[in-house]
Amino acid sequence: MSTEPTQARKSFGDTAPKLAELTDKVLFGDVWARPGLSPRDRSLITVTTLAALYRTNELPFHIGRALENGVTRDEIIELITHLAFYAGWPNAMTAMNIARTVFAERGL
Repeated sequence: MSTEPTQARKSFGDTAPKLAELTDKVLFGDVWARPGLSPRDRSLITVTTLAALYRTNELPFHIGRALENGVTRDEIIELITHLAFYAGWPNAMTAMNIARTVFAERGL
């Protein structure tokens, strides 16, 4: 494993080093690297799920990761708009506000 601190190690590695290790090795090292779906598709699924489940802590990171994986700003907006009718208006509005913040931080 790289000696450069990962996002997991930066966020909570000092408190929960094993959870950070599992996040790095299993979630991002194995699950996200599986060949069955592209990283872009995994990002679409992940952002949708996090928004639908109102997982506001994880959503900013994964919206940013989605952008890095080739999902466009417009696609994220469309995803959230579509989701409003299936996961509820409040969840979509919260997700949209989080997306706006991520977009602003990235100059989009």
